[in-house]
Amino acid sequence: MAERRHRILVAKAGLDGHDRGAKIIARALRDGGFEVIYTGLHQTPEMIAETAVQEDVDGIGLSILSGAHMTLFPQLLKELEKRGAGEVVVFGGGIVPDSDIEELKKMGVKAVFTPGESTEKIVEWVRANVADAV
Repeated sequence: MAERRHRILVAKAGLDGHDRGAKIIARALRDGGFEVIYTGLHQTPEMIAETAVQEDVDGIGLSILSGAHMTLFPQLLKELEKRGAGEVVVFGGGIVPDSDIEELKKMGVKAVFTPGESTEKIVEWVRANVADAV
């Protein structure tokens, strides 16, 4: 029996219109053996959570460059809980101050990758923290 490929949703929330980084991460995860679903731009936390449930994903990588990370991550976590999908591993990337990264982790975001992080490190983190978590 073939081993199940883990499913990762890569999402862009809010009014942030820059998705080059999200597409690069999506491609790196795909090349790393994951099945990747990309939401496209301008998604709400409700839309992302609903897609995660419908697609039965194991993890969500949320890309935020707009500065709204302290609003959008908690809303996404709340929406996942509301839908009974609180076990989905949420991680993210973007321009996030170190002090906010610690707060986000306390809220339940498993990791936040900032600009300059290698795609190899992100793929390895997902492999170790998402694939092994399910």
